[in-house]
Amino acid sequence: MGITNKKLIVKKSFEDKRSATIDFMIDSGAVYSLVPGKILDELGIKPYRTLDFSLVDGSIIKRRIGDAYFELDGTGGASPVIYGEEGDDPLLGATTLEALGFVLNPFTRELYPMRMFIRRVLQAG
Repeated sequence: MGITNKKLIVKKSFEDKRSATIDFMIDSGAVYSLVPGKILDELGIKPYRTLDFSLVDGSIIKRRIGDAYFELDGTGGASPVIYGEEGDDPLLGATTLEALGFVLNPFTRELYPMRMFIRRVLQAG
């Protein structure tokens, strides 16, 4: 697990003109990203489900989930986003990092382009 901070642009979609620039804590141990719900509402992003999340003390909280488009240094990608509530800090998780094509080096706390792979089956003969 590694932790660092970066500012990213968040929008409803690639084409949308409305955006917010948010300072995220990037945690490679987190799965989903979290954006304050008020900002997501202002951007027109709608929730489509609710999930349970565990806190470090073992308690469970419920948060709404939607989809957002994230940009870092001109590179963008869509990913699920948690609707943050009072006391929740912006967080960028592994799912968004993968959508952007980045990995976090936990030793240097820097982001690096991810090596992308696809499997191709060749037809014999």
